[in-house]
Formats: sequence, structure tokens, C-alpha cells
Amino acid sequence: MKILIADDQADVLNALKVLLEQQDGHFIIDEAEDMNSLLTKVEEMKPDILLLDWELSNRDMADVVPEIRRLAKDIRIVAMSVSPEAESMAKYAGADAFVSKGDNSDMLLSVICMIR
Repeated sequence: MKILIADDQADVLNALKVLLEQQDGHFIIDEAEDMNSLLTKVEEMKPDILLLDWELSNRDMADVVPEIRRLAKDIRIVAMSVSPEAESMAKYAGADAFVSKGDNSDMLLSVICMIR
């Protein structure tokens, strides 16, 4: 399973990468730290799952989700944010799931298992 992590905070990227590498799921993991690298890697990698920081860009993420789906039509998108208001916006925009950045790692892993 290919997972792309898109977050502009290096500590979050590293923590998520370490967490996923510790799993037995044999994930192929890549990362994007800005909108340009996100769109490029989605198109090239065609990841199965995208862990998307909802505040990654100044762009309206509701416009970005359809663009991502055009580049990789079968992608599953997990929106992540510290803002509770982001959940309804992300789901309305077409994200498959939402995880608060304040949730424990088990929540993220369970969401990944649920949507794959």
C-alpha cells in the first residue's frame, strides 16, 4: 500500500513516517511538504492513501481535493487538522475520513485500516 503524507511541519511528517514504518503493513511511504510537491507526487506515485494536512496551503482545500482526485481517481484522502471546524469542511469537500492531529496514533491507524 502506497501512502503519501502531506504536511508542512517537518516534525509531523517525521512522526507519521516513523509510525507507519513501524507497522507490519509493508507501506510504501512518501512525503510532500507543500502544495506543488503534493500535486506532483500524487500524479507520479498514485498513492492509495493521502494523509493531508488541511492547512497545507493558502489555497481552499475544497478546491484541491477534486484536483487530487483527477490526478489519482482511486485515492483515499484522510484530512488532518488541529481545528475541529476542519472536519465538516473536509468531509464536505470529499475527504474520505478526518483525524484530529490531537488524536492518538491508534486513531490514525484505525482510520487507515478502515478506509483501505
